[in-house]
Amino acid sequence: MEPAITGQEAMGHDERSVHNWRVSQLTRLGIPGTLAEIHADRIDWHQIARLVRRGCPPRLALRIVL
Repeated sequence: MEPAITGQEAMGHDERSVHNWRVSQLTRLGIPGTLAEIHADRIDWHQIARLVRRGCPPRLALRIVL
């Protein structure tokens, strides 16, 4: 029996590219890399960007959006 494929291993090339782009957007906004990796596919980075531009600390913006 083969081990289950999870997370980024299960993504195709295009999906991986989009995921990596989202991670880069989140880290550019000040979200730590590990948190950006975890949440990149589950949140709208535009919402975080709006909060950060208004002065909200990045980690707090992430918590609000989650």
